[in-house]
Amino acid sequence: MRFQTELIPATLIRRYKRFLADIRLPDGREVTAHCPNPGSMMGLADEGLTVWVEPNDDPKKKLKYGLRLVEVNGATVVVDTGIANRVIKEALEAGMIKGVSGEVRAEVKYGENSRADFLVTQGCEKIWVEVKSVTLSRHAGLAEFPDSKTARGAKHLGELSARVKEGDRAVMLYLIGRTDCDQFRVASDIDPTYGSAEIAARTAGVEVIAFGVSASPEGVTFNPTSIADV
Repeated sequence: MRFQTELIPATLIRRYKRFLADIRLPDGREVTAHCPNPGSMMGLADEGLTVWVEPNDDPKKKLKYGLRLVEVNGATVVVDTGIANRVIKEALEAGMIKGVSGEVRAEVKYGENSRADFLVTQGCEKIWVEVKSVTLSRHAGLAEFPDSKTARGAKHLGELSARVKEGDRAVMLYLIGRTDCDQFRVASDIDPTYGSAEIAARTAGVEVIAFGVSASPEGVTFNPTSIADV
């Protein structure tokens, strides 16, 4: 996945109100950028970090910059959570995810007022896929999800379990949006409810897989080698 507009570097001043970030551009101007990340961005919102933003000239958008990447401790981190679905859509359509192939549809209604990120069908087989963007790392080489409490995430796990009960396959796919991690685990200490829901989903037959990416100011590339779940 390549960015539509060339990213430019900036310095993070502060991130606030979940979706806003004040940044300093290379020319010294201080502007507010859209921060498309509903999580806490733990470890990724410190003043002075180098960030990469995507400019836009859309007259309908009040904010003219969107935060895409953060550099921290030598790693590049994809903080725009919407990028995960774009990357996985490309990977699914290219047949890059072993065991999950077929016709790909996005945002398909299922369960109780929910939409699956993807429904992959091949013949009579249905595979429901939920994607989570992972940015947290509190220990070297180890990525974790979630970085804050997520009732929505726990609900998705329940919806996937219900699909398995109906005879379909269901996959929870964690996309590690960091270039410094080769292991993954659920951060049950941050959200015990999500942790319990994830264990229940595995027990019910939901498949849990994790993959990484390569990330740069040019774009984000899916890495088809699965990441170990610890």
